[in-house]
Amino acid sequence: MIVFAFRVWPVFSDVHGTLSFSYRLDRSLEPPYIVVDLMDEGEISMNRREAIQGLGALACSIAVQSAASVDSRTEQPAAAQSAAEPLPSVVAGVRLVDSKIARIATELSRSVSPPYLFNHAARTFLLGSLVGRALGQKFDEELLYLACILHDLGLTERFEGDLPFEIQGAEAAKHFLEEHAYARERSTIVWDGIAMHASRIGQFKQPEIALVGEGAGADVLGPDFSQVKKSDVDEVLKAFPRLKFKDAFVETCAEVVRKHPRSASQTFMRDIRERYVPEFHPPNFCDRIAQAPFSE
Repeated sequence: MIVFAFRVWPVFSDVHGTLSFSYRLDRSLEPPYIVVDLMDEGEISMNRREAIQGLGALACSIAVQSAASVDSRTEQPAAAQSAAEPLPSVVAGVRLVDSKIARIATELSRSVSPPYLFNHAARTFLLGSLVGRALGQKFDEELLYLACILHDLGLTERFEGDLPFEIQGAEAAKHFLEEHAYARERSTIVWDGIAMHASRIGQFKQPEIALVGEGAGADVLGPDFSQVKKSDVDEVLKAFPRLKFKDAFVETCAEVVRKHPRSASQTFMRDIRERYVPEFHPPNFCDRIAQAPFSE
């Protein structure tokens, strides 16, 4: 079943006469909702009945185009069962944060992410915490958890876009935290942790920011076993299996770049290096993932 929800909202989308609207399929709800947003700016050259009749026709058109997609997305019993299972409270000596905002953030991440990507987000927090402890760092566990569990929102269908995925995800997390009245100074730290996790800049920031990149890097490319015990890593992997992460992650990133080429960020210094220092050949990130010390 598909449910249609209509609401007024400022949008920039397709315009028909003076009535502007956009629509999106929200698969995070049960049953799935097709949300049609109307632009409440200026005069609408329809009365209420005409507008509703027109939107009814639009809804039928959207339903025909979207039904197959909804059906294919909902036929995932294994993924649904996994999402319904409660998270372990402690893994490798690290307590998973269980505050109200952390629980809501977890459900958001679970609802929009494929299981392999959600597990990566959870492992990022656990490994980042283990690295922080090994370095003797003190950090706010809730801030680190929020940044880690939401750090790849920009790779999901719901939140992907033309900005670099890490900034796309940081913006999505910021809006989510604003909706739940989270303190602005704290949400700013979460934003930085997500936006900087794929950059060396994050390494020079406070632990709640730096450890997002440390945890993600340890999970993607392999941990530093001088900092993290192998037995702890094994426990993390048992709690949150990789689910063929290497191939799935690269395929997801490639699909995002196909749809949003501008999201593949590149600094001007890299352009200059490629033109003026052609003898330098850095290792390809895809190769580094393939060589990570994890059996898939």
